[in-house]
Amino acid sequence: MEYVQNRLLPDGMRMLYRSRHIYFLLAGILNLSLGLYMAPRPGGWRRTLQIVGSILILLSPVFLLVGFFLEPGWGPEKTSIAPLGIFAIGIGTLLHLLSGWRRR
Repeated sequence: MEYVQNRLLPDGMRMLYRSRHIYFLLAGILNLSLGLYMAPRPGGWRRTLQIVGSILILLSPVFLLVGFFLEPGWGPEKTSIAPLGIFAIGIGTLLHLLSGWRRR
């Protein structure tokens, strides 16, 4: 019965809901990983990059959650809030990578 009700949604809308669930999973796993394994860098620019990256990653689920509830009514072509969460994940991860980059 659930499958029949799910098929009543247009394909674009159904894919929008599914993709948001995957993004929530990504944000949750990334936040959990950082919470368990992050070691603060010594002061300086590396520490600043790490803090800014952590803030972006922590904010990403907020954007994804707001987008999850608001954007499906707007349609797949008018998503503007959830991509902020996706970009926050990407940029935050990149900043963490750069903060750990060592010159050899």
